[in-house]
Amino acid sequence: MTAAIEQHPNSANDFATKLPLNLSAVKFTPAQFQDLCDTNRDLRLELTSTGELIALAPTGWGSSKRNFKLGGQMYVWNEQTQLGEAFDSSGGFVLPNGAQRSPDVAWVERARIAQLDPDPTKFLPLAPDFLIELRSASDSLSKLQEKMQEYRDNGVRLGWLIDPQHQRVEIYRINQETEILQSPTQLSGEDILPGFVLDLTDIW
Repeated sequence: MTAAIEQHPNSANDFATKLPLNLSAVKFTPAQFQDLCDTNRDLRLELTSTGELIALAPTGWGSSKRNFKLGGQMYVWNEQTQLGEAFDSSGGFVLPNGAQRSPDVAWVERARIAQLDPDPTKFLPLAPDFLIELRSASDSLSKLQEKMQEYRDNGVRLGWLIDPQHQRVEIYRINQETEILQSPTQLSGEDILPGFVLDLTDIW
């Protein structure tokens, strides 16, 4: 891991500080990554299947508000149905390919968790049944699409990539082609989330 500081002290007004981080040169094992997360609880981190560390930067208040609305709708539905467990963006999942990811919203059938009896202080060692990734202004769309494809390849049954910048939703279903919807007002949870309908009118 490297950090460099570039300063331009020509005047107080044009002083600039840059802190580019190069994390790709450092590879982490799953155990090392878990230790890193345990000792840095205030950081949001992910690990790729090749051991590359990804630091997730805080978002602007607009993205934070949208994400809260998305998670809130999921919470209400899950409390009513009691079909599974819902998670916010701080929850981590170990995918079958070894990547450790933290979707913005995720849901897992209760029976799958019960079968594993996992340690609640660690990442869940499975792929969610359902998840949402919300694109923020600083997110690369292509990187998010790669992540969504990875989710699908690793067993996520239904995933929504919500892009407020283009008012577009990409729907990822296991063993199916990606479906793209332009400016939908709602999304159905289909047979994965029976009866769940996500209202998008406040997201756009």
